[in-house]
Amino acid sequence: MHENTNTTDQADGQPTPAEAAGSSSITEAAAPSLSADPSEPVRFDTKVVVVLRDDLQPWQELNVTAFLMSGIATSGEGLVGENYRDADGNDYLPMLRQPVMVMTADADKLRSIRTKAMGRGIPTAIYTEELFSTGHDAANRAAVAGVPAEELNLVGVALRGPKNGVDRVVKGARMHA
Repeated sequence: MHENTNTTDQADGQPTPAEAAGSSSITEAAAPSLSADPSEPVRFDTKVVVVLRDDLQPWQELNVTAFLMSGIATSGEGLVGENYRDADGNDYLPMLRQPVMVMTADADKLRSIRTKAMGRGIPTAIYTEELFSTGHDAANRAAVAGVPAEELNLVGVALRGPKNGVDRVVKGARMHA
């Protein structure tokens, strides 16, 4: 069960004192509040959100989400849990320890989300339309490096940061259907 992610947004979009104080320690904030009772919901201090441009083909949505989440999963220690093991003793790779929200927005909103996230110091992964035609990591980085930030043709962004800050940044995006 995931906790409710609805929040009340400040109209001015400025960080609260708690957000400002916590923005430099996002890695430590990723640790959940653990309960002795495994049936109790786990509370996370951070939130992970992927926002996809609303005109992508299904294969593109999956591809962009996978690439963006690789950036989030490798962005700090403690984000990935332990290996999984089935009853027969087979081991499986670990996964991100907290829920991921997937949302959609139009191109203008994606640009706004990127700008706000960067302004708040929220760790952000991006995927541009040009990356659909590149064939390797160096070409991906070169495709992004050749474009000024405000001109990036974004098809997806992923954020990990303090819950209230992330909620404010993605305000106006819709849950993916």
